[in-house]
Amino acid sequence: MAKSMGGSTKLLWLMVLLVLLSMAAAGAAIYMVMSERDASEGGNAQTQQLQRQTPIFVKIDPFTVNLADDNFGSRLLYTGISLKVGNNETREILTEHMPQVRSRLLMLFSGKQASELTTPEGKRRLGDEVIAVLSDPLSQPQPSLDIRDVLFTEFIVQ
Repeated sequence: MAKSMGGSTKLLWLMVLLVLLSMAAAGAAIYMVMSERDASEGGNAQTQQLQRQTPIFVKIDPFTVNLADDNFGSRLLYTGISLKVGNNETREILTEHMPQVRSRLLMLFSGKQASELTTPEGKRRLGDEVIAVLSDPLSQPQPSLDIRDVLFTEFIVQ
């Protein structure tokens, strides 16, 4: 009976040792998988940083416009604009047709009253109208323009 007790003890220790070894192996495997995932996520973050697109802007020189008469008489708007565009083709088209772009903007602005333009909401609406006016083709045939935002760099109403 003593012999069988000694064999059972050895078998018990062997089983405990095997369980500990398998736990260590599982822990090592989990560690390696997690470290590979972190390394690949770090690589993706670096790739995303490298693929970040530089914004493309088209600067329109400042100009002065007579606004529509209101209760205060004749008023002026002095404004400078930059357009944020989505691609170089849009930038090239706008640059090539800059006299037409400026003419369309002058026509748009001259129909406005000063009271419409002095509030932040009025400026947002004006930006949307600028995009709408410039969305009409400047020449035929012309691909659609990708104008993403209108940025007022200077804006004075007198």
